[in-house]
Amino acid sequence: MEHLFYVPDIAINPELPEEESQHCTRVLRLREGDEITVTDGRGFLYQAVLTEAHPKHCRFRINGKQKQTPRWNFYIHVAVAPTKNMERMEWFVEKATEIGINEITGLRCRHSERRELKIQRLNRIAVNAMKQSQKTTLPQINEMVDFKDFIPSGFEGYKMIGHCYEDQKPFIKEVYKPGKNALLLIGPEGDFSNDEIDTALAAGFSPVSLGENRLRTETAALVACHTIHVLNQ
Repeated sequence: MEHLFYVPDIAINPELPEEESQHCTRVLRLREGDEITVTDGRGFLYQAVLTEAHPKHCRFRINGKQKQTPRWNFYIHVAVAPTKNMERMEWFVEKATEIGINEITGLRCRHSERRELKIQRLNRIAVNAMKQSQKTTLPQINEMVDFKDFIPSGFEGYKMIGHCYEDQKPFIKEVYKPGKNALLLIGPEGDFSNDEIDTALAAGFSPVSLGENRLRTETAALVACHTIHVLNQ
């Protein structure tokens, strides 16, 4: 695929969004009759032909649809307390999307410095990272949620929490079984509170270590995501 376009509601409206249309016509200089490849962000690729090339609305005709072979056969969800600096959360979303992730949730913890997220901007970053890395799976990015409200939510798979308190914690590879779903909790720069850790453990989360080095929040979240992929290779 030379270039991949993203249209979430492709079955209802086979038209590129304005930003994609501008790139299509003004940067790539595509015209009516040119072939394009489109994804819906849900694992499908569509072969299409432009029927109208306009900077604000490129319409196309779908000629074929195929399911992309999944790059990973497990579900990975990272719930992280975003940093005060929004750019660091944006970096995590971009890199995690490139590596491969299914769901990202912002946690509002006792020591959190950020209380809200700019979801639309994060979604745009994820879309660009998905296309750049030639993937067809767009991660679900959730609004921030209070830690106490997130923990009771059901999850089928391995549930792990990474924290910095000085005690013996096994590495992820000693807890997680390859091929299974994974949910990892990463705390704020001030770490999880004792009460939050106790709540997670009582809900079935296993404490895990991400290594000997002390990592920044967004780095820890990315390492956790990447570790699950490495263990599945």
